[in-house]
Amino acid sequence: MEVPMLDEEEVNRALSLKGTGTGDLRARQFGPILEKYEQMTGFKETNINAFYHHRISLHGPPCKACGKPLRTHKARFCAACGNRVSEVGI
Repeated sequence: MEVPMLDEEEVNRALSLKGTGTGDLRARQFGPILEKYEQMTGFKETNINAFYHHRISLHGPPCKACGKPLRTHKARFCAACGNRVSEVGI
C-alpha cells in the first residue's frame, strides 16, 4: 500500500491545528490533524502515530532502483527491493 508522505511545511501546517477539535480528548487533540492530512493527501488516516511516521524527513532518499524511500539516511540497502546503496565519496 502506498501511503502519502508529508514535507516539513505540510507537517507543520497540520500540527498547528492540534487541540482545536471538538469531542473527547483524542478528537479534540488529533482529529483536526488527521482531517488536514486527508485534505492534503486524499488518504484517510485514523492513527495519529502513523501521521507522525509519514514525514519525509524521517526517511532516507528514494531508492535508485525502485523509488521507495530508504528507511534511514544511513541505509546500506533498500528494504523494499534489496538494492544496495552506492557509497559515494568512500
